[in-house]
Amino acid sequence: MATNNSLYQTQLPRLNGKNYHHWSIQMKVLYESLDLWSVVDKGISQPENSAAQQEKELEKKDKKALFLIYQSVDDPIFERISGSKSSKEALDALYNTYRGQDRVKVVRLQTLRCEFDGLRMKESETIEEFYNRVIVLMNQMRLNGEDIEEKRVVQKILRSLTRKFEYVVVAVEESKDLSTLSLENLLGILQSHEFHMKNFDDDTTEKAFQVSTGAKRKEHVKSLSETQCYYCHRYGHIMKYCKKKKEDESADANFNYEKETKEGDTVFMALEDLENFVDDEWHDDDDVLVKTNKVMDDE
Repeated sequence: MATNNSLYQTQLPRLNGKNYHHWSIQMKVLYESLDLWSVVDKGISQPENSAAQQEKELEKKDKKALFLIYQSVDDPIFERISGSKSSKEALDALYNTYRGQDRVKVVRLQTLRCEFDGLRMKESETIEEFYNRVIVLMNQMRLNGEDIEEKRVVQKILRSLTRKFEYVVVAVEESKDLSTLSLENLLGILQSHEFHMKNFDDDTTEKAFQVSTGAKRKEHVKSLSETQCYYCHRYGHIMKYCKKKKEDESADANFNYEKETKEGDTVFMALEDLENFVDDEWHDDDDVLVKTNKVMDDE
């Protein structure tokens, strides 16, 4: 028994005051799986001639259901229902608290109806995203007492799609019986069309890019054919890429190099001649000096 209680605690949804809709749906499924829903929904109604054992079993089911409610709500909510004598009493108290009284319920339903009528698919939305918005709104309307038929929702979706789904909407209206078309089938049709459109858009974008690139290349070639070089005055290129200009600059560079080389050689030769001349004069002076000294000695 302790194991079962631990299992319930780990699997129980939690009511925090903002999620009553989802909590109530999950709790109903749990009660049905445990064969407790009839007790919670209708309360304990014992026949006059029922056996004591049967009465005991019904009371046991009711206490079990009440315990599960206590375990699945936050502490402040527990305080509101802690005095309940049966699971139905506790659940009805929560229903009145979070579903509202009839007047509040009517106002809320009017708001939901206006929101449903103004519902439109956004250009940035996928079919699945828009479909989920519609389903959430439909469930809220039903929860507040609106008996909204599925075919009405199907028609609403078809009327609220963006223009890119115009062709598939016409095809669905002409080929399908909207009174029997389910929301799941409609979703499948629209998603299939969306997938094909996406592939088509990708191919179109790639082809457009290729055409644009080719056009730019042709325009570039055409532009070059009309361009005149300021250096050689020929067409088809600009001065920066002029071959004649590069050849002339290369020839000038070679000429200047040869000129500098020749001038350098000339200067070097002149310096060499000057050095030789100075050496010869120096040696001549030495001879004169020697001879002069020798004459003076002889005298």
